[in-house]
Amino acid sequence: MRILMVFLALVATQSALAAPRGKAAPAASKPRVSAATQECLDCHADATPGIVAEWRASRHAGVTVAEALARTPLERRVSVAAAPEGTGAVVVGCAECHAARPDAHPDSFDHEGHRVHTVVSPPDCASCHPVEAGEFDQNIMSRAYGNLMGNPLFKDMSDQVLGIAAFDPARMTMTMTAPAGDAQADSCLSCHGTIVQVTGTTVRHTDVGDLTFPVLSNWPNQGVGRMNPDGSRGACSACHTRHAFSIAVARSAETCATCHKGPDVPAYAVWSVSKHGTIVKANSDKWDMTKVPWTVGNDFTAPTCAACHASLVVAPGGAVIAPRTHRMNDRLPWRLFGLPYSHPHPVSPDTTILRTAGGLPLPTDLDGTLSPGLIDAAEQGRRTAALQKVCRACHGQGWIDGHFARLQSTLREADAQTLAATGVVRQAWARGLAKGPGKGSIFDEPIERSWVEGWLFYGNSTRFASAMAGADYGTFANGRWMLAKNLRDMMEWLADRLSPARR
Repeated sequence: MRILMVFLALVATQSALAAPRGKAAPAASKPRVSAATQECLDCHADATPGIVAEWRASRHAGVTVAEALARTPLERRVSVAAAPEGTGAVVVGCAECHAARPDAHPDSFDHEGHRVHTVVSPPDCASCHPVEAGEFDQNIMSRAYGNLMGNPLFKDMSDQVLGIAAFDPARMTMTMTAPAGDAQADSCLSCHGTIVQVTGTTVRHTDVGDLTFPVLSNWPNQGVGRMNPDGSRGACSACHTRHAFSIAVARSAETCATCHKGPDVPAYAVWSVSKHGTIVKANSDKWDMTKVPWTVGNDFTAPTCAACHASLVVAPGGAVIAPRTHRMNDRLPWRLFGLPYSHPHPVSPDTTILRTAGGLPLPTDLDGTLSPGLIDAAEQGRRTAALQKVCRACHGQGWIDGHFARLQSTLREADAQTLAATGVVRQAWARGLAKGPGKGSIFDEPIERSWVEGWLFYGNSTRFASAMAGADYGTFANGRWMLAKNLRDMMEWLADRLSPARR
């Protein structure tokens, strides 16, 4: 017996020495679900099984806030200093989100003995992620609804796109959609967000009897700048899709593609055909897309959008290459998409405060002159250095310098083409060939539509292709070919209208 005990002790010692170092010991028992969350699960496992299954597979369902805080600082996915009262020993479940701050939510309602709300907002998430919520609030994305609908030029353009046309033998008329209408919520505001408010209540018959629920305007909507019933801005679920809230999903370029894929902001399309996109699509199934921190060279070897713009990225030795940020322009010195010219990022996320010298609510005047309220050269330099530090994880400085110099050249060239097109449309306004500012919409006549397409589609594609090495998107796929063709078509239109035969 004594020999057997010694043998068992030796085996135990060897097993302990052989165990992987740095790994946390397995939990003695599965983390506990709160009583309130268990009540939710008891019903919703049958009522909404997809939601429950998604949550059960999430990190929220398997880790308590106390356990999350026990991680090293770089490994933490929470930024709160201490677990919120009453949550330290339980996982983050239904009640911890949908019953948080009930008095702050006008959409709170009595449900099976609890006060719950439908719309989980960034202040709810801030219970565990205050730094992330604070950064996101200073992100242009969080102001996406107000920045669009609070700018009369953008509003005019969206009305011209979404208006319902009617034609009689004499003329075409346009009926504008309501700001809160389905056409808005299903198009521009699908990404920018809607105003969600409680408009009343309704009674629904369920398996457990008749239940009363609030009626929400413009719902569903997961737009990134959504205005929530509690008065807050934004939707974390725009990137961290519910109810798994997976970091792998948030790091996926396909998530960004939800809103950054069309010809107006072709970031995903350009990335997809770049070498970065090719490598990711060929290898991401072998990478660890959930690791925190994210180690370049070990967990991934080519960037998705998140690696360059948001994620905490470290070197194999643990040195921080880029800190995590939810203010997505922290590593972006320029806004590449034309409004109508490329320009430094605004200082404030509220872009409705921008005014040109001529009073236009834009970051540049129509001649390209920069408006006040944009970041200065020093801040542009800081952001460029932060972005290039990510690039240096895989590229030499000579490669990086050449790439950024080429980008600067492309920005100048695309902006010069836009300046020429603007000259054409301004001449049309001056000659009375189009109504122009102060006399009607500047987005409804053919020459004006051509002008917009020049900078909104072709100029943007040219710029993004240069920034992200997107090959043909800078040439024939909505790039320089179309940019030049569009300009020539505009010039021919103007020459034709000014010809003696037309007079």
